This record gives sequence, structure tokens and C-alpha cells, in this order.
Amino acid sequence: MAFGDQPAYLRVADDLRKKIAAGELPPHARLPSQARIREEYGVSDTVALEARKVLMAEGLVEGRSGSGTYVRAQPVPRLLARTGYRGAGDSSLFRQEQADDRIMGTWDGVSEREAAGREIAERLGIEPGDRVMRTRYLFRSGGETVMLSTSWEPLAITGRTPVMLPEEGPLAGCGVVARMAALDLVVDNVTEEVAARPGQAEEVLALGGVPGHVVLVVSRTYRAGGRPVETADVVVLAERYRVAYHLPVR
Repeated sequence: MAFGDQPAYLRVADDLRKKIAAGELPPHARLPSQARIREEYGVSDTVALEARKVLMAEGLVEGRSGSGTYVRAQPVPRLLARTGYRGAGDSSLFRQEQADDRIMGTWDGVSEREAAGREIAERLGIEPGDRVMRTRYLFRSGGETVMLSTSWEPLAITGRTPVMLPEEGPLAGCGVVARMAALDLVVDNVTEEVAARPGQAEEVLALGGVPGHVVLVVSRTYRAGGRPVETADVVVLAERYRVAYHLPVR
């Protein structure tokens, strides 16, 4: 489709997008009103409204109740570095999830027993309904929430052991590799899958985003001798991160 054949609302959105990129509409500037767009581009109210919706869906502008629509300040993407698991000597859980050594952070974790659902049971190689320990983490850097993670471990492995609770006991916060080593299980394989999806309301709110933001989900599973010992979903806002993998050549 030639540019001139695009629907009118896309042509308007494209021109406004270019003005934002060029700095003619800088961050925090108010977007032209619906009436101004209608007059400047010679379009209907419906076209003006749809053009604004496109820019909002792209995360370029945001509406403020009773005030109007404003250009959003675009974050500088951070690096979510993935370099495989860390050894038993690494005591920082934040370091294991975010391998960029320039970033320091803290975390909170809350663990609860639950019955494994179908998806988690499949990832862990257990039966639906089997008991697992679910731990929800919130990672912060500079006081800002940057990452969410939920992990699941089969209680058939960790139940009634000193490492049953990832954030309590002698190896609290040391990560999966060290905790499983205490059970004579050697983690020798880690698999990860990265996918994008619309963020759930509570996820986006916790990460400081706005409704409609897309999140990146890194689904990770640790294995020891082929047996899954932990699986987790790491969630970040897609607009704030680039996922980088550093893989050895064999």
C-alpha cells in the first residue's frame, strides 16, 4: 500500500509521530487538541481521535484526566543480560537474574505452597495438582521496581529440607544452583524462552507502566541430570529493556 493510500488517521498519526521524533513535540508537551488536529489536517473528529489512539497504543503519548494528551518521555532501554546460571559462589539473587554488573539492586520475595497448574506441572515434569513452592519476587534498582519474577519448585525435591524456602534458612537468597547443591543435585542445564504479551494490570502497575504496555517474559527452567528442579517467569516492561544473550562457542 502506498503512503498516500493509507487511511487518514494513520497519515495523521505518522506526521505527529515524526514531530515527536524530531523534537517539535518534546517530552511532556501537550499534543494538539482534537479540534486543532481536525483543522490543521483537514480531517474529521473521528479521524483525529483515532490518530491519537494510535499514538497512545504505541506508548508515545498519554492522557491526563481533565488536562489533555501529552508526549511521554521515552525511557532509555536497559540491558537485560542473560549469561546462563551463576555458580554456587554468587550470593546475590539480583546478580543471577540481571547479569549487567553496572546495575545494583535489592529484592523482596514471598513464598507459598500451592498445587501446580497444568502449565507449571508440564514445565517441571510433574503431575497437575502436585505440590510446589511458589515464590514471587520484586526486584528494585535505585528504589525503582525494574523486574518481577515468579518461581516454582517441586516440594517432592525441596519439601522438609533446610532449603525449602528460597528466602529463608542457611542459603537464603543464594539462588537455585547453590540451594540444589546442598541437596546433592548438580544443576547442569538451563533453558530460557523469551516472549512478549500484553502486561497484566497488576504487573504493569508494579513496574511503573501504564495500561496497555507490553511486557517481556523470560521463562526459565533449571535442570539437574535432566530433571527440572525449578522454573520461573521473569517479567520486565518491553519498552525499557533489551534482552542480550552471551553464548559460548563450542
